[in-house]
Amino acid sequence: MSNLAVDTGPPPTPLYIDKKRYAWLFSVIGPGLSLVGPVSVSMFDVGAWVLFFPLVFFYVFIPLLDFWIGEDTSNPPESEVKALESDGYYRAITYATIPVLWVAVIFNCIFLCTHTLSIWEWLATVIITGSVLGFGLNVSHELGHKLGTLPRKIALINTALGAYGHFSIEHNRGHHRHVSTPEDPASSKMGENIYQFACREMPGAALRAWHLEADRLTRTGRSTWHPDNEILQALCITTLVYGTLIYVYGLAMVAVLVPVALWGAFQLTSANYVEHYGIQRLKTEQGTYETCKPHHSWNSNHLVSNLVLFQLQRHSDHHTHPGRGYQSLRDFPNLPRLPSGYFGMFFLAYIPPLWYRVMDPLLIKTVGSDAQRINFLPSAQQRLKQKYGIE
Repeated sequence: MSNLAVDTGPPPTPLYIDKKRYAWLFSVIGPGLSLVGPVSVSMFDVGAWVLFFPLVFFYVFIPLLDFWIGEDTSNPPESEVKALESDGYYRAITYATIPVLWVAVIFNCIFLCTHTLSIWEWLATVIITGSVLGFGLNVSHELGHKLGTLPRKIALINTALGAYGHFSIEHNRGHHRHVSTPEDPASSKMGENIYQFACREMPGAALRAWHLEADRLTRTGRSTWHPDNEILQALCITTLVYGTLIYVYGLAMVAVLVPVALWGAFQLTSANYVEHYGIQRLKTEQGTYETCKPHHSWNSNHLVSNLVLFQLQRHSDHHTHPGRGYQSLRDFPNLPRLPSGYFGMFFLAYIPPLWYRVMDPLLIKTVGSDAQRINFLPSAQQRLKQKYGIE
């Protein structure tokens, strides 16, 4: 009997397993946590202290977990990206988040309108409810970049919950084109605090979206006010939802919906602020800006906050390959790196002196002290150049 070995070739490559496959469900659970306080108080007679739980969870507990657990720099193999993108499970998670968002926002708004709360209890509930609208814009961001009509329409409808129906138009056709340039109202400048940025970004983004949609309709021979105007479509949904709530609960609902919607919009502004702070694309010899690359956006690999935000924080790859799903976004070496996830960075941004102290030296280091690669607030440019000794 022969003992000759049989050459069976190299061992088969093991199938790729996404170790975070079920952990992405935290992106669904996250917005639902905003219901813990109002449901506990209104249905189970729990003390009003529970209204502060979601606020502490997102703005204290998650940043601490990001610090303790750290970053996840792993990437899916390129050979598996096609399979990941075609796996309906990941899209189903984004769809599953939408009813959670709508129930949480509407329930909490009704709770605010029908319960007597202290100013701090009211404020905590408004902030966490508005934050859910921020989660909603993140879901719309994910779906709005897909090629199919259905996910993009769902994204549009979802933005109506926060009265921000122009978002997908402005983000996809405006921000992605002009990102990290002085021409982009959604890219923050070095020396510009978040409150200055909000006053520039919010109206600037809405105006740009309207012009972009008007141009699209004009090119096809239709009026700006045609029913196919997607901003008007979203506005009709917003009017229906908000109008119904105001009709049922009276004018007191206005005093709830306005601050909730404003805080929701401010969450998007906060994300835009931290994602591109001070970074500028260079101009080519032809006078156009260089192609957007991974190093034109701040990146964060902090695991916990990425699991709660559909990996929005891997923003560098997103702007380079906007069609990639959250499950396929990659990390790259030598990227501009945020020292924390978004929840921690938002808190830092809300206190401008702390933000400048952390981010300005990091920006200078990241761009190699090259002033041409910094998007300066014009009024602060000379002062900052002198402070950091750059030209």
